[in-house]
Amino acid sequence: MFRELASGASARFRLAVTSRYWDREKSVWTDGHTNFFTVWANRQLATNVTASLDVGDPVVVQGRLKVRSDVREGQNWTSADIDALAIGHDLARGTTAFRRTPRPETGAVGAPAQPEPSWETPPAEPDTQPQPEPAAVT
Repeated sequence: MFRELASGASARFRLAVTSRYWDREKSVWTDGHTNFFTVWANRQLATNVTASLDVGDPVVVQGRLKVRSDVREGQNWTSADIDALAIGHDLARGTTAFRRTPRPETGAVGAPAQPEPSWETPPAEPDTQPQPEPAAVT
């Protein structure tokens, strides 16, 4: 689900993670327990997730895990949310084509006008200390 909020874009989706293990008795891979997580993405990440992911895509999510417990209608209830910092396709299971999103124009509405950082190394200052003469080799 994608929403445009006053604080910026927000997206959320459910992530199912199923463990797999090798069953030695049957000599087959077997699915284990499935855990479900609600993944939250904000700002540019939310916009890019909405444009890039489809239901069923294998993904890798990096972020902060938040586990909440509550009692609802007399039953214990637990949810696990991930505040995503980075999301991408799982390249062990397929390929993807990366496209950079355009940067907002300087002076555009809502875009902060900030100078670009200088990534150049400053020039070295000339040595003011006299250098010793190299020793003569005889």
